[in-house]
Formats: sequence, C-alpha cells, structure tokens
Amino acid sequence: QVQLVESGGGLVQAGGSLRLSCAASGRTFSSYAMGWFRQAPGKEREFVAGINWSGGRTYFADSVKGRFTISRDNAKNTVYLQMNSLKPEDTAVYYCAAAPVYYSGSHQPFEYNYWGQGTQVTVSS
Repeated sequence: QVQLVESGGGLVQAGGSLRLSCAASGRTFSSYAMGWFRQAPGKEREFVAGINWSGGRTYFADSVKGRFTISRDNAKNTVYLQMNSLKPEDTAVYYCAAAPVYYSGSHQPFEYNYWGQGTQVTVSS
C-alpha cells in the first residue's frame, strides 16, 4: 500500500505560480512512477505530468508544457508540481498518483494504483 497526501493548492491570480507537493508513505516510493492529474467540474480526469522512478524522465500534457515542471525527491518520498504562468483554465482539483514503473509517463488514470485525495487549485482572471 502507498498513501499519498497532496498539499499546496489554493487561489492565485492568472499569471501566478503555485507549487504542489505530494508526500508518500508506505511501500518504497522509488519503486513507483508518479503522475499528476487534474479534474475540473463536469470534465474527465486528465493527465498533467509524469515522472519516472529516478526523476530522470519527465512527461507533460501539451496544455502545460513550458509552464509546469515535475520533480521528485526519493529521500523525502515526495513529488512536486511547479506551476507557473497559471491560467484560469488550469482551475481544477489536482491529484497525485503512483503507478508501476513500466507505466511511467502513462496518461491513463486506470494504470495508476494509488491516488491522493486531491487539492484544489483556483486561478482567477
């Protein structure tokens, strides 16, 4: 079992920045690829960013490329999502998720075994 807890969400003006954190506990964190997803009201959950077990490879949705970065600190069992140049359309609940390493970078929610409870990000115009 892996328990994931997100933090760092909030209200920010368009053009601003936020840094989300996801703290993991349980089984070996470095055994998992990690991902960030988001879900806006009335929309399906969508992939935002992913990172492989070592942090050496990262993956991004086209909508956030150049604005978001993902990183991980295996010593702290934490994955981060740095969000810059935020837009109102980035407003959503953001979730972190853990997947087997062979699903590294997957955009499919069903390939992730463990999920956090989500953190709300609201970007005002």
